[in-house]
Amino acid sequence: MKHHIQGVHHFALSVPDIDVARRFYLELLGAEEISTADWEAGNPWIDAIVGLKDSAAKSFIARLKNVQVEVFEYTSPAAPPQDPDRPVNLHGYTHLGFQVDDIQACYERMVEAGLTFHTAPDLSTIETDEQGNKSGFAATYGRDFFGNVFEILEIHPNDHIKPV
Repeated sequence: MKHHIQGVHHFALSVPDIDVARRFYLELLGAEEISTADWEAGNPWIDAIVGLKDSAAKSFIARLKNVQVEVFEYTSPAAPPQDPDRPVNLHGYTHLGFQVDDIQACYERMVEAGLTFHTAPDLSTIETDEQGNKSGFAATYGRDFFGNVFEILEIHPNDHIKPV
């Protein structure tokens, strides 16, 4: 019997302020918080899983349509400061991509909330035919409140592009 991956259950990230992370994921992206958890230092089972000694954290999991995000604020051990301008060419995860239905409105709402983007979305990459059908896509990279890179994409199907 072969064992296969069933799909992506969640992605996770560590943040310096879980309440600010809630603002990004719940308020700006519209995720639904489905659980919370926290643990104190001295839990050998969790320490073994996360590979840290005397770890302590608070966390939440939120559902974003077809995937979940797990967010941790570690209170122990203390993390070094995060580089809010970490270049995306460094090895490791570079960004998270979120498909949106209106990239311009999403971009404007996020800028109004104080987020920064590398560039505004270029809407010229989306074409509309005589019947009003759209094809193509627009995308841009932004930074969350901590400097983590995310992408917003508006995708309209054609022979080469398939939405989620």
